[in-house]
Amino acid sequence: MDETSHQDERQPGRDGSADTASHRSRFADRDAVTAQERDAPPTGDAALAALESEAARGRAHRPDQLSLDLHTEAKGAFTPEIGGLMPLDAGSSLDLARTWFRRELELARRPRNTIESYTYDLQKLEDLIGPKAINRIDRTDIARFLGDANSRTTRKRRLTSLRQFFAYLIRTEKVLKLDPTEGYFPHQIALRTPQPLFPDEQQALLDAAAHDEPWSAVAIWLMMRVGLTRSELLALERDHVDRASEATPVVNIYYETPGKQVKERRLATSEPFARLYDDFLATRDPDDQGRLFPVGPPAVNGMVERVRRAAGIGKDVTPQTLRHTFAVEQARNGASVDDLLALLGLADDSRNRASVERYIRLASPALPTAPAAEGDEPPATEA
Repeated sequence: MDETSHQDERQPGRDGSADTASHRSRFADRDAVTAQERDAPPTGDAALAALESEAARGRAHRPDQLSLDLHTEAKGAFTPEIGGLMPLDAGSSLDLARTWFRRELELARRPRNTIESYTYDLQKLEDLIGPKAINRIDRTDIARFLGDANSRTTRKRRLTSLRQFFAYLIRTEKVLKLDPTEGYFPHQIALRTPQPLFPDEQQALLDAAAHDEPWSAVAIWLMMRVGLTRSELLALERDHVDRASEATPVVNIYYETPGKQVKERRLATSEPFARLYDDFLATRDPDDQGRLFPVGPPAVNGMVERVRRAAGIGKDVTPQTLRHTFAVEQARNGASVDDLLALLGLADDSRNRASVERYIRLASPALPTAPAAEGDEPPATEA
């Protein structure tokens, strides 16, 4: 996955590979495009595009919320059927297939927010098209559902959910042969230019972290100097840090989900981190071999914000800002696009390449400017 969240995942095709068609802009050979053309659904089928557009026009007067008679848990999660599930076949209901799909995701230990997102989108699909059997869901239904999205990001997320759902029905359960999402492509979400920390801000942040909670300085270092994501930081266990075989600690990033094991990597650290890490371990129970940071994502966000304020940094700083800073510093030290993909644990695809190329640009030398004209010096101030 690239530097954005859920929408940055590669979009798998029917054969499990990324859709090569989405790697080239449909406007690549055009000198200019209109806003209407840019916002149009990216499909090569004019009839499907027309169906999406019609659905988009019909969405204007419908609320975005699901109907209130859905069966949900107290926290809003959809309640799967417990026990006694009928086996899946081509004529199974969307409701039954959704329940089996959710169970498969839970058994695979997929992230909870991913499970909730997929489940929500599939419930929205049924809310729109009615209680259809899965073998009766066709490309027209997909067009209506995508056209009903209120933004490019929502459309892209919905398409990801549907692709994963039908891939499960086709490849895992083998109850369907045709994928109704075939031929649809996500909008390319523009990558924003990151704003990394300058060297003086980096040092100020490290100094402030040293006076915060015992885990703060190590966590800041791992994100800003080693490039860990927040989720990688929180999954890190004591025995993932090799303190014995090298002069300085080596951080091993592991993933339990098979599809994400391509992101696994070994990252070298430095002598300053070795001292910081040893001091941190001295505050912990030596018999505790579990997670190094037994907190949740909000605690990490709050710590970074607290340290930012203590450091006197005016701009926004998040865990992602720290990872951006790491990438730019690596690029400044000569890392190539391929190096950055490996260091950040990113798959080698066009989207991720475009993402890391931002760091190369930010690390490039400043452009020279013309010297000041004669007489253009600032006026001298009075003593």
